[in-house]
Amino acid sequence: MLSKSIQMKSRSNKIVLTFFVLLFSIGITVAQEIIKENAVDTIKKVDSSKKLKIDGIIAKVGDYIILDSDIDKSLLEITAQGGSVKDITRCQILGKIMEDKLYAHQAVQDSVKVTDGEVKSMMDERLSYMVEQIGSMDKVVKYYKKNSEEEFRTYFFDILKEQKLTSEMQKKIVEAVEITPEEVRNFFKKIPTADLPVFGAEMEVAQIVVTPKVSEAEKQKVIDKLKEFKKEVQEGGSSFATKAVLYSQDPGSRATGGYYKMNKKTQFVKEFKEVAFSLQEGEISEPFETDFGYHIIYVEKIKGQDVELRHILLIPAVTPEDLKEAKDKITLIRKRIMDKEITFDKAAKTMSDEKETRTNGGALINPKTQDTRFELTKMDPTFYTQVSNLKDNEISLPLLDEDQSGKKKYKIITVTNRIESHTADYAKDYIKIKELALKEKQFKAIGKWFDDKIKDTYIKINGEYRDCDFTNNWLKK
Repeated sequence: MLSKSIQMKSRSNKIVLTFFVLLFSIGITVAQEIIKENAVDTIKKVDSSKKLKIDGIIAKVGDYIILDSDIDKSLLEITAQGGSVKDITRCQILGKIMEDKLYAHQAVQDSVKVTDGEVKSMMDERLSYMVEQIGSMDKVVKYYKKNSEEEFRTYFFDILKEQKLTSEMQKKIVEAVEITPEEVRNFFKKIPTADLPVFGAEMEVAQIVVTPKVSEAEKQKVIDKLKEFKKEVQEGGSSFATKAVLYSQDPGSRATGGYYKMNKKTQFVKEFKEVAFSLQEGEISEPFETDFGYHIIYVEKIKGQDVELRHILLIPAVTPEDLKEAKDKITLIRKRIMDKEITFDKAAKTMSDEKETRTNGGALINPKTQDTRFELTKMDPTFYTQVSNLKDNEISLPLLDEDQSGKKKYKIITVTNRIESHTADYAKDYIKIKELALKEKQFKAIGKWFDDKIKDTYIKINGEYRDCDFTNNWLKK
């Protein structure tokens, strides 16, 4: 039925997809090591009258070996994360592992680049999370049954590198897939009326933001502190990475010692990129300002067009007086709109401090869909609380917002449009329908890729697993 297309069912069934989400969602994964086929400890005698057999090796995909114990590890991991393995078969897990191995194998064949720096950055971030969840590095090492932190890091590095190869290969397959308006139209026409998807209630929202103005005295405090950090690092009193972990207010890089890797095409604010590419290897910048606060940058390595750096972000403190001034300003803006002196749209364009929404009259863009609609059932809970009770054209009272880094701002919100729950309409819901059509086309591209690569790759499955009913043609029948 075409309804299966609407649900975007991939070549793996829903149970396997559930396993995939559980296994990879929080970043504590149990993947498989590449194990030499001639490893002594994998061979044992079964019977004096029989040949030696490889114990535990159940499949091979290209250069990757899969052990029977790898399936056990995956089942244990699902259970450890609170998932149920009741309806998951060993054949399904093996099929998923083999898919990942084929992605990784082909990534190597296609010379997909994954640098050690990228993997190290991933590992630092994951380890920080794992230590936070489990309690200590010693407990993490014990959980994975390794003898030392060094042994665990080596093991985990290989796992993450394989995961990165897999994800980069997946991106490479689908990045070239595009869809035309005609294909979207044909996709929609093929859906029987009874199977048309139902989209939940949505709304379009606009906001005006006033950011508290920070005093020059607070700015100077931050600048002086960053200069102090620079001096201490240059004099050998502390490492830059340690300073970043302890003091940086950038939640995206603090846990990894302020680490970023970038080139001139990487999406960073202009001021940050200009400073980063003006430095020599080993040099530390003077404090400089962006919309996020004040930074210093330390360039660790320059490799061709890529720069590996660390940075520390400090945000000047906002005083109670600064906050009151911002609240008074946005209260006045709200009053002028309520008194019909100015429209919300014009006020946003001329008075809002938020660059991203100012030019569009304050209209918010949904980060998940890149359009202006927000589905009520999928809204961030805090955002939902702020807008759900607003009537049409009603303007909220001033709301104090604080982002992850601690920056505060005042805003007022209004609902500009409401869309009730409804059956898909081609004209009204074109963007959503296009997304569904594109996903279907991407899944077909992935399916074709598997069919082609399985034919050209050495694949072997041993023993009882040859009787599995795989989604992909691993047995090349």
